[in-house]
Amino acid sequence: MKVLNFKTKSFRKVPNPFYNSDNLINNSEMYIMICDVKDIPKDIPMETNPREQKLNTAVAKKIRASLSNERSNNFYLLNRGLTISAKSIKYDNKNDLATIEFEDYDVHGDIDGGHTYKIILEEQENLDYGEQFVKIEVLTGVEDIFQELAAARNTSVQVQDKSIAELENRFDIIKKSIENEPYLNNIYFKENENGDIDVADIIAILNLFNVDKYPNKNENPIISYTGKGQCIKNYINTHKEYGDTLKNPYAKMSHIIPDIFKLYDHLEKNMRKFYSNGVSNRKYGLITGITTRKDGKEAFKTKFYRENIDYLSPNGFIYPILGALRALVKENKSGYYEWKKNPIEVMDKIGPELVSNTINMSRELGNNPNATGKNKTLWMNLYMIVCMELVEI
Repeated sequence: MKVLNFKTKSFRKVPNPFYNSDNLINNSEMYIMICDVKDIPKDIPMETNPREQKLNTAVAKKIRASLSNERSNNFYLLNRGLTISAKSIKYDNKNDLATIEFEDYDVHGDIDGGHTYKIILEEQENLDYGEQFVKIEVLTGVEDIFQELAAARNTSVQVQDKSIAELENRFDIIKKSIENEPYLNNIYFKENENGDIDVADIIAILNLFNVDKYPNKNENPIISYTGKGQCIKNYINTHKEYGDTLKNPYAKMSHIIPDIFKLYDHLEKNMRKFYSNGVSNRKYGLITGITTRKDGKEAFKTKFYRENIDYLSPNGFIYPILGALRALVKENKSGYYEWKKNPIEVMDKIGPELVSNTINMSRELGNNPNATGKNKTLWMNLYMIVCMELVEI
């Protein structure tokens, strides 16, 4: 028998819907806890988990990235957490302490969330108290249905659209465009493939420059920020209709795809510089949504070329600015996209204005980067700033 204590941030019991029934079907009980990942015990029984935990898969890497993501403290919302079967549970509301008893290791222990649990244990020392929390579901009285429960909780998810698209070679346009780039092998095009850059991010970024679909200030690629899954679906449907021909805007884009990712990194690297017009100060790090490298910690890295940076900027700032630069794209006589002017030079010139407008909008929206990324007026205004720069040329 093992007894473990869980320090909780919140705790509640979910009533058994059959408990007051005249014909009680079962005596199972469900409890939901939110716990600081620093307080998770290191010896939860794992014999009950039917999966072998492989921590080098793309899924595991995404869990780790989400847990260690200093941009966001929403791990308890983004991850489904742990499911535990137990003999009993008692809660001390004065000390916010749940005491869980495991009696039979064949039916008591971790049922689901084994990858999450092992990654939490590996990352605990790298996290501070109050930085990330995890949801834990505790079930008691489920011994008689344990096998059925374990099987149901561990059913594999459906194969995602991107995995099907990879099998159908629909990403070859992108692969060929960046075949000489150092980050190619960091991109994972299907589930459980090695890599730390999701092809969904790649498609969302490229969608920002789809001037066939977003040709002017009134048509803005906000969906790149709000719906990466829909961007994937749109990409697949476009490829199904046009294949690799120049009727496909992503084929038209192929010559400038490497430039787009260089542009992304250049913006990410220079956000602080643009905000302060080149003056070295720490005020950028005080803006809501910005994460500043802590003293003694390793520098952050830009998404593609892994250059050192001291600040992480939210996508709610990055995407509207980057999307505005599609005003620099035109279709040439051969049917391919090309730049009207060097995008790096344009960004360096008007970057301070683009960043200033974006952060001012965030402040008007209550210091809310998420609302900023969805704001139609901002996307339109930033696009017009780039257009005005073209008029001046």
